[in-house]
Amino acid sequence: MESLLGIEEARALVLERVQPLGAESVRLSAAAGRVLARAVAAPVDLPPFDSSAMDGFALRAADTPGRLAVVAQSAAGRPAATGVGAGEAAPISTGAVVPGGADAVIPVEQTKSDGGAVVVEAVAKGDNIRPRGGDIRAGDVVAEAGTRLSSWLIGALAAVGLAEIECARRPRVALLATGTELRRPGEPLGPGEIYEANSVLLGAQLGEAGAEVEGLDQVADDEEATRIALERGLDLDVLVTSGGVSVGPHDLVRRALAELGVEEVFWRVAVRPGKPVVFGVRGRTLVFGLPGNPVSSLVGFELFVRPALLALQGDPDPGPGWLPGRPGAPVRRNRERDQLVRARRRVEDDAVVLDPVAGDESHMIARAARADALVLVARGGGELPAGSPVGYLTR
Repeated sequence: MESLLGIEEARALVLERVQPLGAESVRLSAAAGRVLARAVAAPVDLPPFDSSAMDGFALRAADTPGRLAVVAQSAAGRPAATGVGAGEAAPISTGAVVPGGADAVIPVEQTKSDGGAVVVEAVAKGDNIRPRGGDIRAGDVVAEAGTRLSSWLIGALAAVGLAEIECARRPRVALLATGTELRRPGEPLGPGEIYEANSVLLGAQLGEAGAEVEGLDQVADDEEATRIALERGLDLDVLVTSGGVSVGPHDLVRRALAELGVEEVFWRVAVRPGKPVVFGVRGRTLVFGLPGNPVSSLVGFELFVRPALLALQGDPDPGPGWLPGRPGAPVRRNRERDQLVRARRRVEDDAVVLDPVAGDESHMIARAARADALVLVARGGGELPAGSPVGYLTR
């Protein structure tokens, strides 16, 4: 029986060779999706002062209930010039500074105007006051290194006054499709030709993973053209190719990579689809040769390329992040290789049920597009029963 690397063994070999990229300063407004290179601490308390949680009156809780004299107003951005004394209440707006002497805010709807005074109901000390530093204190960590910046986190960083942050440099990736039979979408097809979809598919996946993509012109199955294109790609952080990595007479990529000094770490993994995947290195450049069949290419990217790109950016847990689910129907196992089965998700009894999509051949990208999950079915004999625990990736 042919001996092949398992998925986790191959992934470990990839991550062992990742050297995280350096850091660069990034404007916060342009940082969505970037990865923090260093932990970020708050330079100020948030809120930076005791502030009102609503429109009302700032007062001393000990004076309530009662009739209180109205004094100077505190508005957002315009604090009151004087404090609040015994028997006094200061009109206050949401977010405004709580005047000195006040220890509570009463909502305006719990008050009644009475000439130059206000009649108030009873409140407790601290009611409706947002204490200084109640969200975060100056010096506390807002986000750790390796955190991917979501819109929520960017909002938090802006709220503590940061305009720029240190992020991992985005990986620069060369992307090359190979094959004489390939034509660009929009061009007429000749006899035996097909449309080249992998560079568009992989380009989208690369962008999602934070990469800057440099597309190389697709090349025909020609040794010299293949070598020249690969040599250009080896100048970047990562080179990703599709096609040309199997054992046919026109599969030229592995030989050309070897001639260019790429150390081949592995070739072929015990996975279906995606078995003939290549991984190698030259210096700090990571090289991935993915199969030409679109679904095989998609699977190889999710299992090996995406984790490498995230690790290059300092992600401490680059995945893949398998989620728990169960198949909605029996799935036939492959005796020799783990399978990534395309499926659609639904929720039943608070569990994710994964219904396999018909058509599991590696060239069937149109059928695969109907799926929203890749289900990992471990190798073995017979069938995996419906309802068995499995892991899945979602797109």
